[in-house]
This record gives sequence, structure tokens and C-alpha cells, in this order.
Amino acid sequence: MNEQPNNPLHGKTLEVILRGLVDQYGWEELGYRIRIKCFTDNPSIQSSLKFLRTTPWARQKVEDLYLRSVGP
Repeated sequence: MNEQPNNPLHGKTLEVILRGLVDQYGWEELGYRIRIKCFTDNPSIQSSLKFLRTTPWARQKVEDLYLRSVGP
């Protein structure tokens, strides 16, 4: 079995992570915290997911903010 008990993101999809951040911060605050256009210019879950899935550095920023937001 390929389990990752120490990985806090294990089992969480990018969509779940993004929706959680949008629920917690809203698009405006999320765009302030992570300055990428898909969060500031006519944002949507689908367009943001498309960008984040093809842009590793942006996805990393989203995952890092999520981990800081949910705590240990």
C-alpha cells in the first residue's frame, strides 16, 4: 500500500484545497495573499484549477497557504 500518513495533503484534491481557501478568505483576499491573475481577474474555480494544474509554482503557493491556514 502506498499510504502517506505524514502528508497533510494526502487525500485532498486541488479542488477541495482551492474551495476551502475561497470559503475561508474569499477571492479578493486570496488574490491579495497569492498574487496570481486567476484569483484577481474574473476568478472562478474552474479557470483557477486549469491554471494551477499546469503551473507548479502557483500550485505550491496554494498548497502552502492551505497548510498554514488549517494548522498542524
